[in-house]
Amino acid sequence: MNAMPRVLIWDAPTRVFHWLMVLCFCGAYLTSESSRLLGVHLTLGYTMVALVIWRLLWGLLGTRYARFSQFVRGPHAVALHLRDMLRSHAPHPVGHNPLGAISILLMLLLTLAVVASGWVFFTTGAHGFKDLHEGVAGLMLGVVGVHLAGVVLVSLRQRENLAASMVHGRKRAPATQAIGWSWWPLAALLLAVVLSFWWMQWQNPLIDLTPAAQVGSHSDDD
Repeated sequence: MNAMPRVLIWDAPTRVFHWLMVLCFCGAYLTSESSRLLGVHLTLGYTMVALVIWRLLWGLLGTRYARFSQFVRGPHAVALHLRDMLRSHAPHPVGHNPLGAISILLMLLLTLAVVASGWVFFTTGAHGFKDLHEGVAGLMLGVVGVHLAGVVLVSLRQRENLAASMVHGRKRAPATQAIGWSWWPLAALLLAVVLSFWWMQWQNPLIDLTPAAQVGSHSDDD
């Protein structure tokens, strides 16, 4: 495996999406208890939803290893991969392995759930949704932790830094397995859209950032 050349596997849009999601999740989690940073928290949450929607589309239309059809497998394939991992002779897919695919899908779905529950609480003030929001966020944090542990374990077994490959996009694989182009203009566009949204939210919010409870108190005063 180590004698193979490093070839382009992860396209630029997938990599930019990945690190934007990392940044947004960490930022949203760190600002979750701060009323002063509520605007930042909400902006990052809305950004995550937009990123997930984009990733779902890219999972259908993107390059070979970004497509869900390339790495999402059924329960039987997942069970076989887990068995082989326990026996220390699991195959090393060029893209995501079946277990990694589960964590990716879970994180995408949990992102939608955590933002949806937070949005309902924010717009209605219903505290039941606040508890749901925090619970789903905690579950997502757990899935992220398992995903990171899996990345470390597979990196050690393959003797290849998988986290670094999500930076430069290259992994050791036969030259025939490489994708043809990085699609960097689309990655630049994705990054520009996100940064523009953040700038406009900072200057003049496009989305109302006033909690429902505060709106209700103003209405009572009137």
